[in-house]
Amino acid sequence: MTVFEDFRKMCAKYAIFAVLGAFWFLMVNPASLAVSARDIEKVQMKGVLGDEDFQIIDNFVKEAVRDLVRTEDFTSIAKVRARILRRSKSSKESAQAQYSQHFSESALTHISEAFKQARGLKPEDRKLKTTLNLLILVGNLQDIRLVDLAIPMLKEPSTIIHYWAVYSITNPGITEQFNSTEPADLALAGRIIEQLKGLVDDSSPEITALMARFAAEVNVPQGEELLLQIAQMRMRRYADWTVNYELLDASILKFLYDKISSAGQSKAAIARSFGQLYSYTMQRYIKGRDFLSPEQKHQLASVLVEIENKCLWKLLGMTMRQTTIKRAVEQDDYNSLLQEHNRLLGDETSVGQLPLKLNFDYGTKPDGSKLTAPLALPERPKREVSG
Repeated sequence: MTVFEDFRKMCAKYAIFAVLGAFWFLMVNPASLAVSARDIEKVQMKGVLGDEDFQIIDNFVKEAVRDLVRTEDFTSIAKVRARILRRSKSSKESAQAQYSQHFSESALTHISEAFKQARGLKPEDRKLKTTLNLLILVGNLQDIRLVDLAIPMLKEPSTIIHYWAVYSITNPGITEQFNSTEPADLALAGRIIEQLKGLVDDSSPEITALMARFAAEVNVPQGEELLLQIAQMRMRRYADWTVNYELLDASILKFLYDKISSAGQSKAAIARSFGQLYSYTMQRYIKGRDFLSPEQKHQLASVLVEIENKCLWKLLGMTMRQTTIKRAVEQDDYNSLLQEHNRLLGDETSVGQLPLKLNFDYGTKPDGSKLTAPLALPERPKREVSG
């Protein structure tokens, strides 16, 4: 299993936990689901739609969203969401555009109204659960027309609401639509990224992973800015020894690596962030060998080996993969690991192979000369001892 597979499993596990956690205290009060699928099924099978069909679509969505708001039983809620998702697309290719547009318009109208209703619900936990259900529906529909419904939720204090709000506007289905639609939609993507920039410093690793993937894959210039901001945030966490879930940096480094080959004027900045972040992961592994937990060391080792295996040899223009870092990690050979760090990334006496190949440096010294070495990871702050 690769580190990326492990990371994807972690994100999926978190999403499942998020849903189950929110419903843990749901009262079992089954509601009668009045939504009938017979008429909407007929509309799904039609090749051309008319006004009567559009009305059936609207009635179905209105009734289903109403039931979603009123229902408190977990099983019933899940069934309503599943039913809505099943009816969100036409079965006929010829009617797909017509059907999707009108389903989307109805969803926007009725889910928007449902969010307004949710804001007035009492008690607070009922309000939270209803809002969450609506957000999960928006996220699963993966409809670019609905992202404006999730944007106001980005600053909610609830972690689970925060997660699903970010997912609703950054999931792969939304990203794909942004990359294949009109300039107006690309402007919306840029507006979303500006919102996400304000969340970087306070988001969990799981939410940061969603933002990083969106930043790397959406085809707007602001995406690179967000990705670099995320990388800078992670580097600050390394520098002050507050970083958590180091495995996340395998994904961030991979995203930076992918951007290096396609970047224009920002190539040097992206390469510098790649070099410095990778250096910090290696320095943390070396300096923390006596006090990091086994899990932390395992995660860091996975990052080091994965990036050597997937990225470094390609960036250096080599024809074969390197295994120097892998061998050093397996043998607990910290001296060899430090030597390879200096050879690849540079030190005070010489430019590393990676900066030389990619034509970047690590900044400027006070005398105006270029830094040939990555910033050194500060020593871990001493913990205060009470009593």
